[in-house]
Amino acid sequence: MERPFLQSALRELQVFLRSPRFWATFSAVVLIFWVTGPYGTAERLASAPRLGFWLVQHAAAWSIAVVTIVLVNTLLLRRVPSLLGRMAIGTLIAGAPVGLATETISLATFGGTPTVATIAQSIASGLVLSALFCGLTFMTMSSKQAEALSPAPMPIPEATEESAEILLLRRLKPENRGPVLHMTVADHYTEVTTSRGRELVLLRFSDALEELGATAGLQVHRSHFVADAHVDRLLRADGRLAILMKDGREIPVSRSRTEAVRSRWG
Repeated sequence: MERPFLQSALRELQVFLRSPRFWATFSAVVLIFWVTGPYGTAERLASAPRLGFWLVQHAAAWSIAVVTIVLVNTLLLRRVPSLLGRMAIGTLIAGAPVGLATETISLATFGGTPTVATIAQSIASGLVLSALFCGLTFMTMSSKQAEALSPAPMPIPEATEESAEILLLRRLKPENRGPVLHMTVADHYTEVTTSRGRELVLLRFSDALEELGATAGLQVHRSHFVADAHVDRLLRADGRLAILMKDGREIPVSRSRTEAVRSRWG
């Protein structure tokens, strides 16, 4: 599994863990279940144990749903263009483990023997909970995108004069800030490759191009930018012009940019 995938997934998890909306919704759901005491918990558990029961239930269920949906969203980022489609797939995958986890906690608390009916009911409840989290994902992603598209923060003190002119670097983690070598579109993200690493940035490709500053290079395709320093040579691939970058990857050149590419690097 590539490091950028893990970094992106961890970043998505951090977004939810830092979201006030997420914690407010979680607290509200636990409070509702504690007060109403559904599934017979009001009759079988006193107030304090009932709060503990539903807190553990929802902590386990939401943790599984969070991790599953975030991993699915990150893994299918390029394969499934629609965020709604990725969230639906994540909801379906998370439903079964969420249901089994809640059923296990119930059996550990009240005892009994699991049956097909109780397991099916738990999985159905898991799907409902996963769907709720899917809705939260949409709201959180919208907030995240708005934040990402807002004016970039001030450069860090140790940034060089050259780096300070490239606004895009301010969006990268400090350890990845270096000369930009390549950029490509990844759904609503832009994948930025620098001399120090690779990172997904929640930013439109057109906006990322505007933040490149004085970086020497060329947009060679509607979804690719290549810096001069990262070009190895030009080649033909399937009858069309392509660029072999110094990391071994081949980048297609659109027909409308063929002459500009040949003139610059031919």
